Amino acid sequence: MMQNWLLPEHVEDMLPDEAWRVEQMRSMFLDLMRKYGYQLVSPPMLEYSESLLIDGSEDMDLRTFKLVDQLSGRTLALRADITPQVARIDAHLLNRQGVTRLCYAGSVLHTQPVGLTRTRELLQIGAEMYGHGGLESDLEIQQLMLRSLDLLGVRDVHLDLGHVGVFRALVSHAGLHSDLESELFTALQSKDSAALQALTRPLEANPRNALLALPALYGGCADVLTRARKLLPKHAEITAALDALQAVSAKLQPLVSSVGIDLADLRGYHYHSGMVFAAYHSGSHDAIALGGRYDELGKSFGRARAATGFSMDLRQLYRLLPARPAESCVLAPHKDDAALHDQIAKLRAAGESVVVDLLGDAALRGELQCDRELVLRDGVWIVDKLR
Repeated sequence: MMQNWLLPEHVEDMLPDEAWRVEQMRSMFLDLMRKYGYQLVSPPMLEYSESLLIDGSEDMDLRTFKLVDQLSGRTLALRADITPQVARIDAHLLNRQGVTRLCYAGSVLHTQPVGLTRTRELLQIGAEMYGHGGLESDLEIQQLMLRSLDLLGVRDVHLDLGHVGVFRALVSHAGLHSDLESELFTALQSKDSAALQALTRPLEANPRNALLALPALYGGCADVLTRARKLLPKHAEITAALDALQAVSAKLQPLVSSVGIDLADLRGYHYHSGMVFAAYHSGSHDAIALGGRYDELGKSFGRARAATGFSMDLRQLYRLLPARPAESCVLAPHKDDAALHDQIAKLRAAGESVVVDLLGDAALRGELQCDRELVLRDGVWIVDKLR
């Protein structure tokens, strides 16, 4: 018989050390967002499924838990990503015309883990900007993501930049039908050269050569951009995308250990519409932060708006941080003494953690790692080193 205290696979409790530190990271992140003028929103965990599932995004559909609403009979979904909810809030609840900056922090649930060591319940934090379609907003969002990682203690970050506009331009100018576009997208995402060769064989030489070149257009910014300008067609959309990548990568270099470009990275292709980016760290097999421009998402809510944003998982970031010593505490005896209670209150008001030893058990001291204690000397309660 299965033990009733066991949790489902890839679902975990957060024990005190992790829970306290993750909460501290959440507070630090939101305080940074406030300083940059981002307003906090907190959407519900549960919505009608059509509000949470992005049109054409099979990945989002497969990772979303669904159930039937007992009140309406409609299909509900547990959110797998907060970004569509924030887009809905911008489109209909706030309904502003100018630039809107929003941030969030909350749990999301996935039907499958995104990595072998990842949980299915992520604590997602992120920021979104609506109403501005220029490079300035792309740059602000990416700089804010990198500053957030640095603030939370994640160092030595590599940033990869991409632009889905390159692939879209190649598909559009070649006049490819949607089924072939989907198959090419899958082949590029999986870096399947054999499939890409087979799929592009019927195409004319120019679009075929350009599509075959995309998987190799990965690496250092200067090298990739130079090769891309030689190998890709001189379509206005492609030239604009490469110019944008060059401008942004130059400004982001001081904030990271390295910057690269991957023109075959179509992560979130049905979701994003322009520049995309992902941050990596040697301590994780998966990207530790993701984002990009998604100007078309608002169409699902009847109000398309220029938009860009990023998100990351605090529980994933916690595992990248070095261990730190447990916070110390002051052990206080359990006595009916007004002066003692007054001193405990003063210590707590000053930010100290004070634990009352209810059992008078010395084992408690080691368990809570208290390094000091309140002792009575000459009629005064003072803090002394724990004996």
